[in-house]
Amino acid sequence: MKNFFAIFLAAIIFLTFNQAAAKVQINYGLSEIYTQAEMNDAVKIIKKQFGSWKGCKLLNIRYAGDSCNNAENLKWLNDLRPQKNFVQCIEFFSDFYVGKRTNTTFNPDSNYKDWQWWLARAEGGNWQLVTFGY
Repeated sequence: MKNFFAIFLAAIIFLTFNQAAAKVQINYGLSEIYTQAEMNDAVKIIKKQFGSWKGCKLLNIRYAGDSCNNAENLKWLNDLRPQKNFVQCIEFFSDFYVGKRTNTTFNPDSNYKDWQWWLARAEGGNWQLVTFGY
């Protein structure tokens, strides 16, 4: 009976999280570099990272635009991860709310706007979250 209750509780939590994540508004904008599928792969990584921030609600994610994929930003991201050889980068912004109870260092009961997410990938590789914040 305990196992049934644990599985039932886990299913409720999983469904609740997925419903909250589904309500996140995503703006892929227009890109001449990336397909929506490529951008969606990056968004999944952002959502996974955000999911570890208890007490926070992700409101939206939006693509920063093709201009972020430039030599200066690639150099910066490669400097942050010297063992990688990134050839493309992508930036997203997000807005989120921090509840009154959180396991983060964010200010409780606060809204955060234009939080930056930087991802990069090597030739033929998958997106990797390199850095995030202001």
